[in-house]
Amino acid sequence: MRIAFTVILITILLVAFYVVWHLWRITPGGWHYKLVVAGLFVIWMAIGISGFIVMERIPVKVAVWWYQIGNTWLIAILYLLLAFLMADIASLLHLLPKTFLRDSIAGLATVVGVVALVMILGGAHYHHKYREEMTLHTDKPLDRPLTIVLASDLHVGYHNRGEELRRWIDLFNAEHPDLVLIGGDIVDMSLRPVLEWNYADEFRRLQAPVFTVLGNHEYFGKTDKAVSFFHESGIHLLRDEVIDTLGIRIVGRDDRSNRRRKPLSTLVGDSGLFTVVVDHQPYHLEEAEAAGVDFQFSGHTHRGQVWPISWITDAVYEKSWGHHQRGNTRYYISSGLGIWGPKIRVCTRSEYLVLKLSNL
Repeated sequence: MRIAFTVILITILLVAFYVVWHLWRITPGGWHYKLVVAGLFVIWMAIGISGFIVMERIPVKVAVWWYQIGNTWLIAILYLLLAFLMADIASLLHLLPKTFLRDSIAGLATVVGVVALVMILGGAHYHHKYREEMTLHTDKPLDRPLTIVLASDLHVGYHNRGEELRRWIDLFNAEHPDLVLIGGDIVDMSLRPVLEWNYADEFRRLQAPVFTVLGNHEYFGKTDKAVSFFHESGIHLLRDEVIDTLGIRIVGRDDRSNRRRKPLSTLVGDSGLFTVVVDHQPYHLEEAEAAGVDFQFSGHTHRGQVWPISWITDAVYEKSWGHHQRGNTRYYISSGLGIWGPKIRVCTRSEYLVLKLSNL
């Protein structure tokens, strides 16, 4: 773990040096102009990094702005890196004059303008919530046709706050669901704003039984406080637990952050009921197939949140987003309703799933 952290830190520092160096070179005028442009970016980055240290120690309203301003540098540095890399390659191939990257008002305006436009459009795209519908038929007995709303990765906290959560709850209630299943990471890394602003009241407005599992972010924060918050919110936490309701079996797995969680095969059993597994992280999808599970819902991946990180998640996971099938087992891997960090999506989407389940 320490080695991985060191590698990540060194990588971030190298990328930051590359971007800041290019900002210095491309800014026209004397050193004081260059210092302003490069220095402002360094300050922006420092605000983001220091947030992990000071966030819990400053007033919560200040922390909100600290979080939102600071974390957007993650997207900015990614796309500045890509822009400068492409410009360097184009310059080496004599497709772009070398003067474009040195003391160039046109170069600076182009790079900063394109990155800013991508971030603005990505922010607007994030706020559009996609409704995905899935219809499944089964020959296993059901009490009645069911409508189940499923969502994952709400990440409520400093950035996804009360007004946004209220809108999501309204979207869920508009489906008149029989059940609501949430696939982990309801809260972000800190429960402080969730508790101080009493988000439990919003969750209690849900007009159907609500079940959830733990995600890795509940483990990053204080798990015991998250469990208490779910109880106060009227959310039933399934932690390697099984519940039979409305003629179906719901299996809620503890997050794989718990290395001693129970094997799926021991949880599923042989009830003869339509079985839904909720597991936050979509690793080892073959386990659900082997256990005879009918449907599995997972999240966690966010599909990378932005391109080209989505290419990485597509390579890491058997399925990082969308519909999937192995044998008779169907899956849906959600890219998440909320988001971690900057509220920007590029070539990915924020979504919830409406599952219509009925007999053949």
